[in-house]
Amino acid sequence: MRGFTVTDGAAVAYLDDEESTVISRIVADVAELLGADAFGDTGAEGLGEPTGMRGEADALFRSIAGLDDTPTEPSDPALRRLLPSASREDDEVAAEFRRLTEPDLRATKAGRLRAIGEQLNQPGEAWEVSLADAMATAAALTDVRLVLAARLGLDTDEDAERLHAEIELATHAMDTDAHDDLGVDPERVWLGMLYQALTWLQESLLQCLIAPEEEQDV
Repeated sequence: MRGFTVTDGAAVAYLDDEESTVISRIVADVAELLGADAFGDTGAEGLGEPTGMRGEADALFRSIAGLDDTPTEPSDPALRRLLPSASREDDEVAAEFRRLTEPDLRATKAGRLRAIGEQLNQPGEAWEVSLADAMATAAALTDVRLVLAARLGLDTDEDAERLHAEIELATHAMDTDAHDDLGVDPERVWLGMLYQALTWLQESLLQCLIAPEEEQDV
């Protein structure tokens, strides 16, 4: 995986087939949480039976799918992060605001996620985002990260630091073939690594918008 850099007036990252498949899959799943129809080719066809990391991904994506999509405040914490309440003090105000704005908000968020799916379904390893669409793509990545953060229980800086420590421990165990001594949840570690990768990609995308012109690749 290579982060975004500016090339010929666009932000371009490079993902291998598996990286593109995983990101496409979770982007599509989050869009479906928002009520969008299934879209795009998530790259699953032709891959055979899921094994290893891809099999773990399928299990994790199934845990993300099927969240509460009612017009009232969602009961699921992940969807509440995507569709927050307008007021914690006045339930009537919150309900009316949700009634008036939530359909458009869902559609906007799902549309941004759909655009990522279309970008990732282009041939080759390049993930190309026009600079005009970079902020919308970054916003969509924020929504995916919000869902992952809810699933990982990341509410504070301490939670994030704890996750980072777990990932470091798991990485060391894998590097030294000490899998039996892992001492952490492998599914949580895998999901955490995905969260970190998306964070890193988003940061590199935003850097394309703020980097001085002389530092950009042309």
